[in-house]
Amino acid sequence: MSMIVTIDGPAGAGKSSAARALAARLGFDFLDTGAMYRAVTLAGLQAKCDCADPAAVARLLDGMKLDMPSGKVILNGNDVTAAIRTPEVTASSGVVASNAQVRSRLVDWQRRIAHGRAFVCEGRDQGTVVFPDALCKFFLFADPVERARRRHRELGGGPTLDEVLHAQEERDARDAARHIAPMAPAEDAILLDSTRLTLDEVVARMEQTVRQRMQDAQ
Repeated sequence: MSMIVTIDGPAGAGKSSAARALAARLGFDFLDTGAMYRAVTLAGLQAKCDCADPAAVARLLDGMKLDMPSGKVILNGNDVTAAIRTPEVTASSGVVASNAQVRSRLVDWQRRIAHGRAFVCEGRDQGTVVFPDALCKFFLFADPVERARRRHRELGGGPTLDEVLHAQEERDARDAARHIAPMAPAEDAILLDSTRLTLDEVVARMEQTVRQRMQDAQ
């Protein structure tokens, strides 16, 4: 029997950090689904494929091998954990994530990976599309400026805070407006604002809720 916890929300809300920490506390595995779309994007760029061509990108999946051991992303036998976080990949990942054929294939991969296992899965459509029957669903969000500050710190220079905020606003608009799996909280998701919370506080609240759900399910 699968035991799934989903964490959805916009970039910069702290999903990945919270999901990793929550999985560790619960003894669950962690699945970073955003990294999967970035890996497909990187494969497209490496193959000099037009990422805006849905059929061309979808064809890449037929010969692509993607492994996601704890904390790493392995694409066709190569560790691309750092390579999928480059600005070039970020700039093209949105159009790849909006590709219906890619999303359908990756949703299937995500479900097969999690089948019969205990997972904390983070992304943008985990509670709404991929795992609608998840044990517990969270939608993590934060003030846009605070999210941009976090992302700016992660980048360690390069673009200015205003540039990061502008790019973030554009991405939020795309994610919310796309026809395929738009970013939105599931009807039964627990909304959690991380703006003024530390990571430990966010994870503690999530852990308390999940453990109560697990107890109720027994």
